[in-house]
Amino acid sequence: ELYGKENGCVMGKGGSMHLADLSAGFYPAVPIVGSTIPIGVGVAFANKMKKNSNITCIFLGDGSTEEGVFHESLDFASLKNLNILFVCENNFYSVYSPMNVRQFDKRSALNLAKSHGLQGNYGDGSSVMEVIKKTKSGINYIKKNKKPFFLEFQTYRFIEHCGPNNDDHLKYRDKSEIDKWLKKDPIKLIENYLLKKNKKFFSEKEKIINKINLEIEKSFNYAKNSRFPSSKRLKEHLYG
Repeated sequence: ELYGKENGCVMGKGGSMHLADLSAGFYPAVPIVGSTIPIGVGVAFANKMKKNSNITCIFLGDGSTEEGVFHESLDFASLKNLNILFVCENNFYSVYSPMNVRQFDKRSALNLAKSHGLQGNYGDGSSVMEVIKKTKSGINYIKKNKKPFFLEFQTYRFIEHCGPNNDDHLKYRDKSEIDKWLKKDPIKLIENYLLKKNKKFFSEKEKIINKINLEIEKSFNYAKNSRFPSSKRLKEHLYG
């Protein structure tokens, strides 16, 4: 899909900002900040009307908590007791803007959620095992109580907001801050965890990495060699 090919999940029409795969339960993404939240709430409401037990997971960033639709969506989810797991990835920046120029001190996404009647929890987004543990706990709460649950994971990004490159030359973050978070690199932490759990992991690590790299290379080659959609497909799947 990122190459705009006809066998992409949205037939080459979605690019990187409008991904969707209904067969996998992944509903369309929207590039406008916060706008996927009400879509997810709508999906959860539809599931409730259909009387199924599906759980909708909505991912959002700290920046989206500053949008009005964030509050509208949480209020509706709480009011209708929808099976939703809200996952807020708080990396303390909205592009180049830190928290202290956007939000008042001690403001918390989780507390905002609680003000709308949701239960929730904090988590260390740098710890893979804690993310798994807190996520399972949230899902169990939803299954038991048939109500939404809100998770706020504190984490950090090491590269630019959009893209694979380093943007430290822009000087919007102190080096000491970056170095502090680099010590909590999730990949290094999970490697250390796996080594403690299984001493054989060290010898298996290279094989695992090579296997993954090969799979990635095959995927790229498959995408590059696939066909672009014909002009005849432009009028397909249009509504309105």
